[in-house]
Amino acid sequence: MKNKDGDIIYIGKAKALRNRVSQYFGSQSNHGIKVRKMVENVHDFDYILVSTEFEALVLECSLIKQHHPKYNILLKDDKGYGYIKVTENGWPTITAEKQKQEDGAVYYGPFASAGYVSKAVRDAKAIFGLPTCSKHFPNDINRNTRPCLHFHIKTCAAPCCGKMSKQEYMDAHRNALSLLVNGDAEIMRNLKNKMQEAAENLEFEKAARLRDQIASIQKTWQKQSVVAVRSGLQDVFAVADGRLKSCLCVLRYADGKLYDSQCFVFDRLESPEEDRLRLITQFYSMRDDIPERVSIDQMPADMELLEEWLREKRGKKVQIFIPKQGEGLKLIALAVQNATEKLSKSTGMNERSVRVLDDLKLTLGLQTDPRYIEAYDISHTAGSQTVGGMIVYMDGKPLKSAYRKFSVHGIENDDCAAMAQVLTRRLDEYFMTDNKESGFGKLPDLILLDGGKGEIHAVESVLKRKGLHIPLFGMVKDSKHRTRAIATTGDEISIQDNRPLFNMIAEMQEEVHRFAITYHRQKRKKDTLTTTLTQISGVGEKRAKALLKHFGSLKAVQNADLQSLYAVEGLSRPAAEAIYDYFHRSETNGENDD
Repeated sequence: MKNKDGDIIYIGKAKALRNRVSQYFGSQSNHGIKVRKMVENVHDFDYILVSTEFEALVLECSLIKQHHPKYNILLKDDKGYGYIKVTENGWPTITAEKQKQEDGAVYYGPFASAGYVSKAVRDAKAIFGLPTCSKHFPNDINRNTRPCLHFHIKTCAAPCCGKMSKQEYMDAHRNALSLLVNGDAEIMRNLKNKMQEAAENLEFEKAARLRDQIASIQKTWQKQSVVAVRSGLQDVFAVADGRLKSCLCVLRYADGKLYDSQCFVFDRLESPEEDRLRLITQFYSMRDDIPERVSIDQMPADMELLEEWLREKRGKKVQIFIPKQGEGLKLIALAVQNATEKLSKSTGMNERSVRVLDDLKLTLGLQTDPRYIEAYDISHTAGSQTVGGMIVYMDGKPLKSAYRKFSVHGIENDDCAAMAQVLTRRLDEYFMTDNKESGFGKLPDLILLDGGKGEIHAVESVLKRKGLHIPLFGMVKDSKHRTRAIATTGDEISIQDNRPLFNMIAEMQEEVHRFAITYHRQKRKKDTLTTTLTQISGVGEKRAKALLKHFGSLKAVQNADLQSLYAVEGLSRPAAEAIYDYFHRSETNGENDD
């Protein structure tokens, strides 16, 4: 499929071209945002006829790799291969490298994962006490009088301070390299033989050191879970789906041990079977190390075709499994857990929030995901100093930067009218704001009101006048002011049986109440202080506010001397003296009495 500029934006294969194209250009309500956007940009399309399904799959993989279309799922592999580099000098070093250079050093590899190589080199050096710093030996020996922290935590033997001889260094170097290149089995046999020999020669300190190295290898190198199917190579695929994104996790095993994991986040899958086929083919299109066994969480489309493609690419048979029980199912669960964790981090939502918002969508019958929720409450004292509070929850968490306060004007003892005024002003701000991505410029997916049918009817009329269709519900409390249910214009929806959803609604209702009543108390206190000052001759509301702004509190005004009062902007000398006399009158009278 091509856009109007002739750029390829999507590549796919189909057994029946007419049916496949009809899926895209049929009812758009069945597709996600990505597909709808793609269809909007399709201006033309080409097709190529091939002899077999296998040929179609090979051609699809080749063309996707060649053109990188915008609307295909594109897995970006940024891990690369890794090498172990060994310098050949008097005091040889071992480092992890991503590229092989022509520098006279010896390189081992390539290994499948550069990250795995870096960790392995770091662990091997720590086990045998080799330095990880940039010092050069023997030039930097004894330049430091005291060893660094690595010596004290027993991850470096401090050759820079002369605490490790060259012979000891060379032995440690050979052991570390053997561990990295030959694996832990061979080095474990050698170390155990040397420990036994040292013990027989009564070299107990050396034997103890070798014992600690063996224990470190067992702890660091052999701590991975061994899979039941001890094949040479095995990959485990699993996908976690969010509301807008999906994540593929691939766990890679060699000789029964996990040696690498890779996760890819992309737009949410629409056709799990077809998309799994594309994900697996694209993953192996980027690499040549095809395993003999592949485990998948769900059945892909054309499984036999996929096996044939993998066999052709590997040159040997490849088995594909969908584990239903036992150790294989545990590995799938581990891959799903990793995919879910990666998806949560990339979207900023944890698994609990995803589930609760899905439940909220289902319970309220919403058409869109309630990612951006606004909640409102009214607070006043016997109808006076009425205020409104607006809080925002984004992806199930408070977004405090979007909280807003409203001072209600001209309304007393009418919560419904006050709520209508608050929502009217909030929506007026939306139409006046150019930036539609944040703040008042962003419309909510759901509005919740602290109240019942009266508040809902009042705000419904506001939404209707503004021509907006936003889901609107109330949060109802019981006689003890605790959350009871969600209100609609006709009835109430009980949420007490769904504890996570109930807790979130109760939390939002408590939060909006706290926010509104806090603002009301601040306003009432400020109005009270202002009223106290306006009782003084020559002080009006404007001067009272200026005094409170200048001094910060009524007590500070009361304790101020005349010079401080004279310094207040807009305050005349007679007014300043009147304020001083008002708060110090009793003190003056006391002095006269004496």
